[in-house]
Amino acid sequence: MFKPKVFITILGITVILSLLLAGGCGAGKSSSGLEKITVTLDWTPNTNHTGLFVAKDKGFYRAEGLEVEIVQMSGGSVEQLVASGKSQFGVSYQEAVTFARTSNIPIISIAAVLQHNTSGFASLKAKGIETPRDFEGKRYGGWGSPIEEATIKALMDKYGGDFNEVEILTTGAVDFFVISEKEADFSWIFFGWDGVAAELKGIELNYIELGKIDPALDYYTPVLITSEALIKNNPALVERFMKATMEGYRLAMEDPQEAAEILLANAPELDRELVLASQRWLKDKYQAEAEVWGWQKKEVWERYARWLYERGLLEAGFNADKAFTNEFLR
Repeated sequence: MFKPKVFITILGITVILSLLLAGGCGAGKSSSGLEKITVTLDWTPNTNHTGLFVAKDKGFYRAEGLEVEIVQMSGGSVEQLVASGKSQFGVSYQEAVTFARTSNIPIISIAAVLQHNTSGFASLKAKGIETPRDFEGKRYGGWGSPIEEATIKALMDKYGGDFNEVEILTTGAVDFFVISEKEADFSWIFFGWDGVAAELKGIELNYIELGKIDPALDYYTPVLITSEALIKNNPALVERFMKATMEGYRLAMEDPQEAAEILLANAPELDRELVLASQRWLKDKYQAEAEVWGWQKKEVWERYARWLYERGLLEAGFNADKAFTNEFLR
């Protein structure tokens, strides 16, 4: 599972115009009288999304009067689709929402799918990369965003390494195991997918988990988002959607086997053994120590925004209170 990093600094004028035209309500009624809505995923279906598929297949959405279509991203970013009203809900990341808010793009995070950032830098054990200082003289394979370089540099500075000694390669969204053999020495992965896959394959990794090495990097990824317009014009819809979604993730935590089977039924192309193992690994990560699944803390949003600002990656004026809400977590 590779995380495509598309960081919003400003959206095109056509998107801004579409915001003015968006109604901010549901997508209409189905033939059965249910309210039709769309949820756009950030990537191909994986265990970050399991609760959504569970809520759909177990009838939790239908019980709330909703007919939910879960689709993969196409024709624009998730943030653009949600902001314009073309998709009522989406799966995004705290960093993307942060950049959107400083560009006055009215999207809001309504739940953290995972309580902690389980992503980090991984390398084959034979590469000998145990701390960020060991990045010196190595090749990094990534998707080519300023955030990557800033993160690597910050960690190397902290550990006394020289960022100028790292070769940055833009490899795109490719399989970690493919590029780690020949093209790159280390990459950014989600441990809940690629890390678990490595364990299943018997491949030994060195793993530097971002959330544990720097508190500022323990941000929410991924998150569920909606638009300001939908919250303002139809808060009952958001409440119904979130009630069912919370039930879906609750089942994913309580019965990872059944939840994994539901995900596999919706995405049969996935590796069965990996999905089952990943679901077991994530079951305690969804909610962790939070009171309820999805809970978000203001300090987490402010801390990462400050980190971005201090490195010249984010303009001033970020308001965490407008970037997220716990209002619908009941």
